[in-house]
Amino acid sequence: MMTIYKCVRITLLVLVSGLSTYAQSNFTNKTIGVGVVVADLERSLNFYVNGIGMVKTGSFTINEDFGKRSGLTNGVPVNVTILKLENSPEATDWKLMSFGKKGSHPTPKNIQDDTGMQYITINVKALQPVIDRLTQMKVPFLGSTPTPLNAKSHFVFVQDPDGTFIELIGPLQ
Repeated sequence: MMTIYKCVRITLLVLVSGLSTYAQSNFTNKTIGVGVVVADLERSLNFYVNGIGMVKTGSFTINEDFGKRSGLTNGVPVNVTILKLENSPEATDWKLMSFGKKGSHPTPKNIQDDTGMQYITINVKALQPVIDRLTQMKVPFLGSTPTPLNAKSHFVFVQDPDGTFIELIGPLQ
């Protein structure tokens, strides 16, 4: 005979697994597209394409009418450039747009300096080519990076031109 404790435990497990299944099945895509407003689009494109190694995969325009109706830009048109780590449907969209002005808040020096999305993580096959490109671009490395994580992986920490932190993880070679 089952005890009340076992009945409650089984009921909770069924409920939790049911909620988990529902939440996971409610999405049409397994990635999250990220829209990033930057001060200088060309400077950011240079950083992400020539420094980090992303690829430009497309672009689109949000016109005045859609910007107003959607509440996205309050009627200000904007061009959006789509970058990805690789040109495949499974890769996350990193969407850059610029309104030609700097952010209204100070650029953070550390992750804890602000709220909201502060950093992204990019796993690479080899860090050294990225380190070389960023060094050539005179992008400052933060902390004592590259920092070993384990026998195979290292950690490199930088900021994009607008202050978003980028952690790069992978083997050096």
